[in-house]
Amino acid sequence: MAVGDITSQVCIERRSGHQFEWARPARFFVLGTCIVLAPQGPTLKVWYGYLDRWFGAQGRRGAFKKVLVDQALFAPTFTVVFLTSLGVLQRKSFGQIKEQIKRDYVDIVLAGYMVWPAVQVVNFSYVPLHLQVLVVQTFALFWNTYLAWKTNRELEASPDLDKR
Repeated sequence: MAVGDITSQVCIERRSGHQFEWARPARFFVLGTCIVLAPQGPTLKVWYGYLDRWFGAQGRRGAFKKVLVDQALFAPTFTVVFLTSLGVLQRKSFGQIKEQIKRDYVDIVLAGYMVWPAVQVVNFSYVPLHLQVLVVQTFALFWNTYLAWKTNRELEASPDLDKR
């Protein structure tokens, strides 16, 4: 996740030198290793195993069912966990975290719905189960860049958040 934040700062936000905020990739590193990757890697492996058992390992129909369930259950839950964890690492109050969730949740979930279903249809249709987490984590490099940009862009646009 830290690579996503560095990419966001350098390539999208055009930060360099003294403008670069090292605390941001540090927070994303903690998110990625402790909150997302450590539990999510094994969680996704188990989750994809359940999806395979419920809907079958092969076929387009099964892949579409897996995507539907994955996007209906996993994606919205992950977004709340991500925004809450990021807020805690940013030392925000409960009220500030709640406001950020209100502000960013729908945009992030909708953006995810534009990206992840296509990735997952291919993933569930053509990639063997034991490699599916790797495929998702590869695409997550780009997704994490978006998350870093989105969550920090809103902070810059709303300086009054720190006053609450």
